[in-house]
Order: sequence, then structure tokens, then C-alpha cells
Amino acid sequence: MDNVTEKEVVSKNFIEQIIEKDLEEGYCSQVKTRFPPEPNGYLHIGHAKSILLNYGLAKKYQGQFNLRFDDTNPTKEKTEFVESIMEDIKWLGADWEDRLFFASDYFEEMYEAAVKLIKKGKAFVCDLSAEEIREYRGTLTEPGKNSPYRDRSVEENLQLFENMKNGAYQDGEKVLRAKIDMSSPNINMRDPVIYRVAHMFHHNTKDTWCIYPMYDFAHPIEDAIEHITHSICTLEFEDHRPLYDWVVRELGYPNPPKQIEFAKLFLTNVVTGKRYIKKLVEDGIVDGWDDPRLVSISALRRRGFTKEAIQNFVELVGVSKANSSVDYAMLEYCIREDLKLKAPRMMAVLDPIKLVIDNYPENQSELVEAANNQENEEMGRRMVPFGRELYIEREDFMEEPPKKYFRLFPGNEVRLMHAYFVTCTGCEKDENGNVTVVHCTYDPETKCGSGFTGRKVKGTIHWVPALKAVEAEVRLYENIVDEEKGKLNEDGTLNLNPNSLTVLKKCYLEPALAKAEKLDKFQFVRNGYFCVDSKDSMEGRLVFNRIVSLKSSFKL
Repeated sequence: MDNVTEKEVVSKNFIEQIIEKDLEEGYCSQVKTRFPPEPNGYLHIGHAKSILLNYGLAKKYQGQFNLRFDDTNPTKEKTEFVESIMEDIKWLGADWEDRLFFASDYFEEMYEAAVKLIKKGKAFVCDLSAEEIREYRGTLTEPGKNSPYRDRSVEENLQLFENMKNGAYQDGEKVLRAKIDMSSPNINMRDPVIYRVAHMFHHNTKDTWCIYPMYDFAHPIEDAIEHITHSICTLEFEDHRPLYDWVVRELGYPNPPKQIEFAKLFLTNVVTGKRYIKKLVEDGIVDGWDDPRLVSISALRRRGFTKEAIQNFVELVGVSKANSSVDYAMLEYCIREDLKLKAPRMMAVLDPIKLVIDNYPENQSELVEAANNQENEEMGRRMVPFGRELYIEREDFMEEPPKKYFRLFPGNEVRLMHAYFVTCTGCEKDENGNVTVVHCTYDPETKCGSGFTGRKVKGTIHWVPALKAVEAEVRLYENIVDEEKGKLNEDGTLNLNPNSLTVLKKCYLEPALAKAEKLDKFQFVRNGYFCVDSKDSMEGRLVFNRIVSLKSSFKL
């Protein structure tokens, strides 16, 4: 029994250990977490970790999970981003129920909180410019200097702050600063700015306000108003924690929230920075924030990743205090594992060449039986039409093959998947010497499932019936940056991979795929996992994205 208990303790991450101690000691009776995105772009795979972590903790401890938009900076925020973020979170499976909040809904309370600090002598209006504030701040080795406006009276500060609110000053003319300690070893505590003047239209509050709180001031207040117990954020906020604690303490919130930091998720050679993606979109290199070469959540969804694969990936990465990078191959491993038993295995020919079976009766066709997934019998079977003319992959025929090439070449016999043995008799070429048609003969006795054991062949190739094949466009993706050379050039621009997208026209698929709908996923035998594109695919014009190839060297 002791062993079981020990194992359970070991398997808990450090955040779970903190939460369980807090519950035990009565710091809180119900766990409340939140995911607080700023609506200034689309979410990416790194955000998925934060969403699933916060939601997972609330669920594990029968608590509550809030979605809150941290919309305190109107310069970069859009309703488009709000909508895409909500869609992504829903799709990932995190349920905020009826607890959708906007930081901007608390602007009045934040204003009152700032007034409270002024009255306590803990905040002052400062006339220094942004540049002067930086100069006065000091360095990591030298303390800062007090602002000449630091000792303004409470009455003067209250009046000036009210004037700021009423629109009496230009952007940047005055700021409200917390009065803490200019000699603190933590630069964040050297009288940080907590309010600025910004005459900007806000997506939620319109033009009600012309002053806006700074993130470090707003965030702890938002958490406290919503009774968040554990404010879980990434490591770059660790140095901001003393300021977070100072704000909730000075404002006297009962049961203040506790900030806990964890390591961000970094993927090797992957572009997540909003400014880079924005530039890729603006320059027309990608077709939007959901281009399947990106790792925004909407891009991964469009490419064909499942929420289960992303959930499993986040779980495998785990929660730690130390920053590290994860190989993109691990994410690919997760989608392969997820689709292995889910995706029907269909035949599709991406680089077609015609195969004619000369001794198969003309105008005759038959149905051959195929398993929908050889590893999952529950997925049942289907019938595929077979006839005299088929399409096969160009690489499955060679006139002069190297050693250990077991596919079609003159005189060689192979199995046509789900059908018959065929022997290659020769080929036709065009005036440039390119093979246009491969000829062969078949042995009627060798039909798959007939019990034929007379001889064996070393190669099996897939095919689709020429007369009933479905035509489609297939897109093959590679990493958008050149993995060999690294992510950035010396001048800071992205080192783009010229082969990140290959578009194959006139691919032929077996007839059953004509009914495929947007985001349906399949394994194309020997070619990888594919998904129907949600943006460009339409009836009569199928477009498939390759999610991932079949094989990888990645091992857990």
C-alpha cells in the first residue's frame, strides 16, 4: 500500500502540490483558475499548455475555470481576436461555462483602487516622460532616483488623477505611479507606472475612458475581483510577483490570489511570435493566421491535428520550473498515435501514372474488399471498384531498378493491394522518354482473400481505379523555417524554407473519398495522414492537407 501512496505523490507536479497544501491548510476551500489572454492575435500551441493546465487543475479539484480577456491595451486589440480565441478554447475542450469576463468591465473598480492608493499615500501623479522615467529607474547594479513629483500631496494627486480621467492631458503627458521603493533590488518595484493616458477607442468600452491601467496593476485586481485562488502564469512574470502581491495587499483584498509561475512551452524551429506571423500574413507568404504551416491553434486544427493529440502532447511535455525546448517531432508523434486507430486507411495516388492490365477483360469491373483500418477491426470494411485501367504511384515503377527494389519493373510480380498479383510486361513513353503507361498481366487465381498460397511476392503497391477515381489537390507541408540554418537570419528576419508548401494537382483517390467533408481525416496508405482543408475544399474541388508523414525517428 505504501508504494501506491509514494507513486501518487511522485506523479504530482509542483503546482498540484502547492494547491493540495493550500486546500489542506484552509487557504482556500475551492480552487479557482483562469486563462487571461490579451486579444491581440491568435492563440498558438504554447497557449494550449496554459489553457489545458488551468482548466485541468480546476477540473481535478472540482473547482472553477474562468475565461477572461485582458483587454487593457486598446492599441492592439480586436473583436476578431476575441472570437478566434473563444473558438480555439472551446475546441480544445476547456469549458468556462458562464464565466466569461473582460478586464475592461472592471475599469471603474480599477480607477477606485488607484484612488484608494493615492489616499493611502501609495501612488502619485508623475510628469516625467517615458524616457526620463527610464533614466531615473537606475540599473540592475545601481538604485534609481526619486521622481521630483513623488512628494506631491494627496489632494494634488487626487485632483491631477481626476483631470487625467477627464481628458485634460495629452497621451504621455502624465502617468500615475505606485510609490514603493526606488532602491529596491527588483526593478519592477521602483515606483512602477500603474496608469497611463491614451486617447484610444476601446473595442468594449468604446470612448468612455482615456486612461488605462497597466497590466501589472490590472492583473492582480482582476484576479482578486473574480476570487481566483491560484493565478498561474509563465516564468517571465516571476520577477513581477512582488508587485502582484504588493497590489493585492495594499488594496486590502480578503483571501488574495496566489501567483505561481511555470515554464513556457517552446517548440524547436517553430514561429510563434505574433509580429513574425503578422508579417508572414501581410507579405502573403501564408494565407492567414490559420495557414497549416503555422502552429496557431486554428492552423493546427485546419491542418488536421485533433484536440486529443494536443492534450496528450501537453501532458507529455509536463509542468516544470525550468525553460526548455521540445522537438516538433513530439507533437507529430502525438497526432500519429491518436489517428492510428481512428483514421480510415484509404488508397490515394499523389503522383499518378496509368497501369493497364492487358489480360483483364475490357469493359469489366468488380468490387474488391478492403479493411477500413487493419489495426482496428471495429471500423469495418468497404468495397473498392477494380478494373482493367488503374492509377499507381510513379515511384512504384522503374525500368532499371536498383537492388532490393521490390515494386514494378519488367518481369517482376507484385501484389495490388486488396486485389491480384500482377506481372509487369513493359511500358510506354512520350517523346521526352518519360513513362506514360505501365503494362502488366494479372493472375485471376491470386485474388486477395481467395486463400491462394501457390507463391509469394515481396512487394505490395496501392492503386485507384482510373474510371472512377476522384481527382483532388493535395498540399504537402514542411516547416516554414529552414531547420538546417536555424530560425532567424543575421538581420533578425525569418529564414524561410522555400519548400514549406508543395501543391500537387491531379491526384487520384479511391471513389469513397468523394463524400469526404471538411476536417475529415484519413490515412492515405504509404503516404501519410491527411485532412480535408476547411477553407479551400468544396464540393467538386477536394483539397487535402498532409497532417504528418507515416514514419518518424522520434521515440518517447
